[in-house]
Amino acid sequence: MKHTLLALAALTGFATAASAQEMVFTSWGGTTQDAQAASWAAPFTAASGVNVVQDGPTDYGKIKAMVEAGAVTWDVVDAEFDWALQAGGQGLLEPLDFTVIDKTRLDPRFVSDFAVGSFYYSFVLGWNPANFPDAKPATLADLFDTAKFPGKRTFYKWSAPGVIEAALLADGVAPEALYPLDLDRAFKKLDTIKADIIWWEGGAQSQQLLASGEAPIGFFWNGRLAALAADGQEVGVSWDQNITAADALVVPKGTKNREAAMKFISEATSARGQADFAAASGYAPINTGSAELMDPAVRATLPDAQTAVQVNADLAYWAAHRDEIGTRWYAWQAQ
Repeated sequence: MKHTLLALAALTGFATAASAQEMVFTSWGGTTQDAQAASWAAPFTAASGVNVVQDGPTDYGKIKAMVEAGAVTWDVVDAEFDWALQAGGQGLLEPLDFTVIDKTRLDPRFVSDFAVGSFYYSFVLGWNPANFPDAKPATLADLFDTAKFPGKRTFYKWSAPGVIEAALLADGVAPEALYPLDLDRAFKKLDTIKADIIWWEGGAQSQQLLASGEAPIGFFWNGRLAALAADGQEVGVSWDQNITAADALVVPKGTKNREAAMKFISEATSARGQADFAAASGYAPINTGSAELMDPAVRATLPDAQTAVQVNADLAYWAAHRDEIGTRWYAWQAQ
């Protein structure tokens, strides 16, 4: 989801600042931002006449620097939801205008004064069937069982949410007892496979590690596995105890295009916008009216069809403890 700059086909290039007829949308790049450009930006431009310039990748330090300098050039940003909750409390974001954005149809898990869900996704257990022709991994405990399922494991390097919960669930913690997180227990569990971990830093890398068999089992964004399968790669997926998290749409404090930003978010979170994006990306819509607009076969592959075996990450908890856990997370990786 990171490190690729994209331009909407109708546009002529990138902009460093927005004008009355132009605004800047910043996201993580790759196929996710391609889908956002096609599903949200193109319809918004057609309806409003406001061009949407694509930029990225999302950079939290850059947002903070822009706001503090009074030189904001990003109008709407796709960010991690726990960061958005934290940043709203720190005065880095504009309050959203819910007279423009209809929050009554949005999943309340992903609505706050300063952010609404962009989409939600699940971390899921995935594996390469070629490496496991006999017994198949099925549970998070299997992810930590290197005797029964040998080979390297792969996890997301830049984010502890999801991985910490997975370690605790694999160690026998009940979903309803996850919070507050027992970090000592989680890191002790992770220690058991630390030598076998290959970290993925972006979605494309996670796909390559799995498809090549270099890391034949791991914990992935569900949309990346769906994309591999769509390309003809054999992929094993277990939704058992899939762990949800979300991205959010936010407006940096001090944008000069606040009105256009709110209208863009309204389009992006509409039933149609969310349905089209979900179908293109493999991630779940946050508009409760999107499901009826989607092919049932497509919907069955998305996280919102897996709620019976789903574990919701407590994003408010992560917002409150993001920095302290992050410090320990990166220190542990470096040891």
